[in-house]
Amino acid sequence: MTKTDPTIRIAMIHALEESVGPARAAFSRLWPQAFAYDLLDTSLAIDRAHAGRLDDDMMERFRVLAEYAARHPGKGGRTAGILFTCSAFGPAIDAVKARMPIPVLRPNEAAFRRALEAGDRLGLVVSFEPSRASLERELQEMAAAQDRKVTVVPIVADGALDALKAGDGARHDELVAAAVSRLRGVDAVVLGQFSLARAGGLCAQASGLPVITTPESAVEALKAAVEGGSRGI
Repeated sequence: MTKTDPTIRIAMIHALEESVGPARAAFSRLWPQAFAYDLLDTSLAIDRAHAGRLDDDMMERFRVLAEYAARHPGKGGRTAGILFTCSAFGPAIDAVKARMPIPVLRPNEAAFRRALEAGDRLGLVVSFEPSRASLERELQEMAAAQDRKVTVVPIVADGALDALKAGDGARHDELVAAAVSRLRGVDAVVLGQFSLARAGGLCAQASGLPVITTPESAVEALKAAVEGGSRGI
């Protein structure tokens, strides 16, 4: 077993506690040498859903969390990179990226790059409805930056997040797979939240489509950025 290297410290910043497990699993499998630690503020998701938009207070809270992660060294060294796992806060994360001298990743950008390599008609699945519009916009913007026109087919797996919060992981996975199976004529499917990754295998089995999950894509991209000395992907 490869031992964790405490000099490679990666901060994971979460707004949903359901994102912690999938993120940790991806690091354990794909980058076990890194010491990945968690900063969790579950009030962010609640406040975002209640406000219906990303306000100045939330933007400031993201800045504070990122600066805390970047400026406070632990035993072995400073944080080498930051991975946000909260998909409904893209503009706040972009503001952090502009300020930080270390690699900072939005939760979906690496997965979206993979999706764009798969085709021009893409399914996008969420279980946290406030994420839907922002993620669809982010994917369209990434396509436009490549001079591409894509069709994004978004779908909400209603009830899946509630099931997961209630401790019924099997019901969560069934609801997500059922949502994916309703997609037609797409080249690939992106599970747009870290919490959805656990259903990836069942979704692929149910739909016969390529299914892209965010934790694995993000960890691989962040590893390449940190080890390559880049600020981004």
